[in-house]
Order: sequence, then structure tokens, then C-alpha cells
Amino acid sequence: MAPKMQAAVVEQFGKPLSILELDVPSPGAGQILVKTEACGVCHTDLHAAHGDWPVKPTLPFIPGHEAIGLVAAVGSGATIVKEGDRVGVPWLYSACGHCEYCLRGWETVCAQAQFGGYTVNGGFAEYIIADPNYVAHVPAGLTAVGAAPLVCAGITTYKGIKQTEARSGEWIAISGAGGLGHLAIQYAKAMGLLVCAIDIDDGKLAHATRLGADFVINAKTGDPAAAVKKATGGGAHGVLITAPSLIAFKQGVGMTRKLGTCVLVGLPPGEFPVPLFDLVANCITIRGSFVGTRQDMAEALALAVGGKVKADIELQPLSSINQIFDRLEHGDVPSRVVLDFAPAKTKNQRSEVGQHFATAGAGSARDL
Repeated sequence: MAPKMQAAVVEQFGKPLSILELDVPSPGAGQILVKTEACGVCHTDLHAAHGDWPVKPTLPFIPGHEAIGLVAAVGSGATIVKEGDRVGVPWLYSACGHCEYCLRGWETVCAQAQFGGYTVNGGFAEYIIADPNYVAHVPAGLTAVGAAPLVCAGITTYKGIKQTEARSGEWIAISGAGGLGHLAIQYAKAMGLLVCAIDIDDGKLAHATRLGADFVINAKTGDPAAAVKKATGGGAHGVLITAPSLIAFKQGVGMTRKLGTCVLVGLPPGEFPVPLFDLVANCITIRGSFVGTRQDMAEALALAVGGKVKADIELQPLSSINQIFDRLEHGDVPSRVVLDFAPAKTKNQRSEVGQHFATAGAGSARDL
């Protein structure tokens, strides 16, 4: 009899997730099975569960793309990792590896890319199938819980900062100091940048100051673009907009220095309100940034070792996922929520799972 696992499953868009007992999936050729230790909860998971985006997941499915765990079983031909390795199973589940984008190191925009918790089952489950060629290798200095938000929120903000092309000693303005922004501030400081943090919540701005922000602005109390220009002597060299707000997007362009770059990672609904005259006259670049590549992942995790970047984390059990989603929908999650799958399976228990699949022979990942 196949071993069982608990999983949170989207059976209907917009409805509460079901906590189900399912068979532990079998790793097929070139796949690995990961025993989940922790999985972050991202706003994208909420969008997936609601079917908000034009390309929707196929029902039923298991969300979650910030999973960290230990390799429990290895399918035939998988040689990159071994049993017992700690890995992250991120948003970018896999890509084709040979298109023009993959060859240029931009596998995140590959037309054949698969996405964890969206086009393939994700980490809101005790076990998860993964492609060993695309998992994150978690450094020894990071815990599973600490690494979970970094394989999505961390890499997204780190890549976005890189995309601004701001150099050490220059100014970066970070719009939104919450779940993404508080990590962006830490990455920016670790990269030697001067940081101006913008938000509408004084509590988040106070936290931004504690994290090292050199200047903070409450966007409700005046003109944030004018305030940034005054504080930075002409505008920020780079602007990273993490806030899912069209107003923040418009303000972000106004904060950008001449010849600077404004990078968008937030995804509010609607069309981007671009002030064309300012954009052209000031030679401003506007750039979208979508998560990050495997190399970005390695860099983002390495920078976090030693506590240089540390997510504010609220631990919750898998059984609380519907309450967490409700709080996300109402803006009531000040930090990053991580699902804690502790107590983790013991080494012997993991070996039993691996032995089951070794005895049964390599299979393929089963649908729900």
C-alpha cells in the first residue's frame, strides 16, 4: 500500500481549500521526491486558488511555490541531488533548457516553463515532486523555515534590485515595505546601496528604519516623488516597486532619476499609468522583473547566510491555510507566513518512503 500524505487542494476556484489525504506521489525518471519541511505562503497562491489570471491552473491542484525540504527519494537518471539533501522547490519548476531565453540564462520567460503550485502540484503538501535541475540548493547556514520565503519573495526582490542596475553607493527607492519590501531593503543594504523606503504604514516604515533604510517616506503625508528627489539629490538611481498599487507605480516613475531605471515586481490589476513626457524627456527606463533565474537564486540564498537577509516569519500549520488566505485577501498579513510541517519525518521514516519507491520501481508523478 502506498504511503499517505496530507495536502491542501484547490478543488474549485474561489472556494476554501480542502485538506485531503492523498497517496505520496512517485518520482519518475529524472524526478525527485521531497519531504516538505516548510512552505511559504505567497499572494500568488491566493491568485492561483481564485483563478484570477488569464492562464488558470488545471483543477484540482496543490498550490505552494516556497517549499523547502529533504530529498526522500530519487528517480532513475536524477544525479544532481541525493537523498537527504535540503532543497527548495520554487516557482520556476522547470524550463525547456534549449530555447533562446534558456540559452541566454532567462529561463523564467521560457515558453515551456512549468510553475510550482500552478501548472504542477506545489508545496502545500507533506511531499512534493520536483525537477532536480531546477531546485534551489539551500546553504548549510539557512534553516528550512528561514529559507522558504527567500525562494520566492527573496529572489524576486533581489533580481528586481539587480535589474535597476543601481551601483554600490547609489540610491534605490523601494516602494512598499511589507512582505516583499522588507526583504528588498535588506538585500539592497547588503549590496551597498543607499535605501529610501516608501509606504503608507508608519509601523512598516519604522521597521524599515530598523532594517537599515537611510530615509523613509509616508506616501500619505505629501508628494513622495518630490520627497525622494529632495532626499536623494535628484531622484533615485533605481526604483523597485513592490506595492500592488497603480498609484505606487505612477509615483515610482516620478521618483526615478534622469537616466535611472524603475523596476516593477508588483502586479496590481489595470493598466500602468505612464507619464510619457517625463519618461521620454528624462530618458527613464521602465522594466518588468519576473522572479529570477537559478543563478539569481543561488546568489540570493548565499547573501542571506549569516543573517544578512532575514524574513519576518509567522509560522502556521497547514490546517490554517484557509484562514491565512482570508487574512491575505484583507491585507492582514504584516509578515511572511510559512507553513510549518514539523515535526519532520525522522531519517528512518524518510528512508521507509524512499524504500517503498525503490521496491515499487520508478513510476511517474501521479495526478490528484
